[in-house]
Amino acid sequence: MVRRWKLLAAMLAMFALIAAGCGDDSGDSDDNDDAAPTTLPGADDDPADDEIPDETLVVYSGRSEELVGPLLEQFTADTGIAVEVRYGDTAQMASLILTEGDNSPADVYYGQDAGALGALSNAGRLAELDQGILDLVPEGLRSPDGTWVGTSGRARVVVYNTEALTEADLPASILDFTDPKWSGRMGWAPTNGSFQAFVTALRLVEGEDGARAWLEGIMANDPVTYDNNIAIVEAVAAGEVEVGFVNHYYLQRFLAEDPDFTAANYFFPSDDPGGLVNVAGAGIVDTSDDAELATNLIEYLLSYEAQMYFSGETFEIPLVADVDPAEGVPSLADINVPDIDLGAIDDLEGTLALLTDVGAL
Repeated sequence: MVRRWKLLAAMLAMFALIAAGCGDDSGDSDDNDDAAPTTLPGADDDPADDEIPDETLVVYSGRSEELVGPLLEQFTADTGIAVEVRYGDTAQMASLILTEGDNSPADVYYGQDAGALGALSNAGRLAELDQGILDLVPEGLRSPDGTWVGTSGRARVVVYNTEALTEADLPASILDFTDPKWSGRMGWAPTNGSFQAFVTALRLVEGEDGARAWLEGIMANDPVTYDNNIAIVEAVAAGEVEVGFVNHYYLQRFLAEDPDFTAANYFFPSDDPGGLVNVAGAGIVDTSDDAELATNLIEYLLSYEAQMYFSGETFEIPLVADVDPAEGVPSLADINVPDIDLGAIDDLEGTLALLTDVGAL
C-alpha cells in the first residue's frame, strides 16, 4: 500500500507541476477566483511537524482562501470548532496527504475536482462517510464507495457571443465542433484543470481513440488558446471568438455586473460528454483523530446556509434538495447530466500524456 501511495503521489505531483507550469492561475485549479495558490507546506518544512492545538480541525484545501475562507470562518463562528486550513492546488494537496502517509495532520481533504478525490479514495486514504451525509447528494455526485461527497457542482458549457450566434446555430454535441465550419471561431484553455477533467471523462465515454480524434479535430480547426476560463468568456463577449469551452459560472459573474453582457451559456440538449457536471467535494482523511469533528464540517458544507453561499456567492450549482441555484443557472434536474462516474475520472496522467501527444500542451 505504501508503494501505491508513493506512485499516486508522484502522479498527482507531476500533474500539479505541469498544470502550474502551463499557466493555471488560481488556488482552485479551475481558476474559480483567479488568486494565486498560497505557499504550500512541505517545500521548506515538514507540515506534520507544525504545532497545531489538539482541538483544532485540520483542513487541506484545494479551494482557495478567497473563495471558501469566509465559509470556513463562518463554520467556526457557528459551531465553535477551530479550523486550521492549509491552502494550495488541489492535486498538490492530495499529493501531500499521500506522501505524508500515517503522519499526515490532515483531518479533511477539500478539493475542487472529483479526480483528486478519486485518487485519494483509490489509495485508501479516505474514510467511509456516514450514510446520512451521502444521502444528501445525488448518487452520481458522490463516491460510489462512500468515501467522499460532492459539495457544489459546476457544469461544462459552451459560452457563445449572442450578437453572432443563437442557440439554434450550435451543435447538439461537443463532438460536432470538429466540423471545419467552426475553424477559427473557438476558444479553449488546454492547461485548465476543469478542461482536463472533461478530457478525462471524454476518454471514458469515447475511448482513447475517440478522445484523441476529437482533440485532433479541434486542433485542425485552429482554436484560439487562452490561459483560463475568464479570458475565454471575455474574448467571446468581445467577438475575438464566437464560442468557448468553459464552466458555467464564469459568465454569471460578468452578468451580475452587466446584465447586457454579450454572451450566453449553451447547455447541451442531451446527456452529452460536453455537459459534464463535476463537483468540488470533501472527504475525511483515514488517519484523522477527529473524525467526529470532520463529519461536522462536511455536514456543514452540505447545510442550507453553505449551499446558499455556493449558489449566491460563487454561482455554483447547489447539490442539496430545496436549495435553488442563482438566477440564470439551471438546477441539476434541468441539466441533462451525462452518465459518468466522477470517481473514475482520476487518470490525470493519461490525459496530460494525450494532450501533450496531440500538441495541445
